[in-house]
Amino acid sequence: MRFWKTVAAVAAISLAATAAARAETFINILTGGTSGVYYPLGVALSKIYADAIPDSKPSVQATKASVENLNLLQQGKGEIAFTLGDSLAFAVKGDAEAGFSKPLDKLRTIAAIYPNYVQVVATADSGIKTLADLRGKRVSVGAPKSGTELNARAILGAAGLSYQDLGKVEYLPFAESVELMKNRQLDATLQSAGLGVASIRDLASSVPITVVEVPASIVGKIGAPYVSRTIPAGTYQGQQADVETAAVVNYLVSSTEVSDDIAYAMTKAMFEHLDQMAAAHAAAKAIKLDEAAKNSPAPLHPGAEKYYKEKGAM
Repeated sequence: MRFWKTVAAVAAISLAATAAARAETFINILTGGTSGVYYPLGVALSKIYADAIPDSKPSVQATKASVENLNLLQQGKGEIAFTLGDSLAFAVKGDAEAGFSKPLDKLRTIAAIYPNYVQVVATADSGIKTLADLRGKRVSVGAPKSGTELNARAILGAAGLSYQDLGKVEYLPFAESVELMKNRQLDATLQSAGLGVASIRDLASSVPITVVEVPASIVGKIGAPYVSRTIPAGTYQGQQADVETAAVVNYLVSSTEVSDDIAYAMTKAMFEHLDQMAAAHAAAKAIKLDEAAKNSPAPLHPGAEKYYKEKGAM
């Protein structure tokens, strides 16, 4: 009798351990700096997943954004990440200069989401009104080898400028760039983010700013995945006119290490709760189901593909 009680106890412990293991579906969401757009959207996703995916344990990790996120996914250190489209293309090819020493073969797309606007903003008293005016000025180009910094290289290069033409180059996240501009230690910042990004709103409420145009002719020199877009008048305090600029589509990306079931659940949960994403940041209003499966540099995750086929969105 004692033997069978022992067997039963061992079996019960085993079942409990199995149930506990099932309960721990960790979803680490890789975002960006806390003053950007990726982070609040990541927080919104974590809440959506916690409610919509049974037994999931979502977490949000602040990072240096696109390049770091993609490398972390390849290393199995995250389940879903935000990235810029050009960074994703560099990662799939394996571009060492962009921060990818070899092709990242585990990356799989969950969705194309909203466009990142390349926003070049200067303090009004710097006298900067055009890209050419950045010559000899103090400029922050984003964290080293971040998606923003890759955008900075592309935009400046197409405008006939290099970092050597600038007076001083700072490699800083959004919030730190803004603090230096408030203190007159920096003339301009280039920030690749959704419209209405918190860092630039903060800057515009503190000092007069100029939103610098990136003309269509410059965007055309770079080519895909860059497209021309407009920053509408009034997006930031003191911005009285529309400003033309460049934009690059953002993606949510996962990896081959994430199961089809979880990838399907993550995709479905987001599209069924887009209102919560838009409440977290207005940039998410541009997320459209009929655009989500299009033109990614990385293959679709089979779990995401299953969802899009169900919805007729392939």
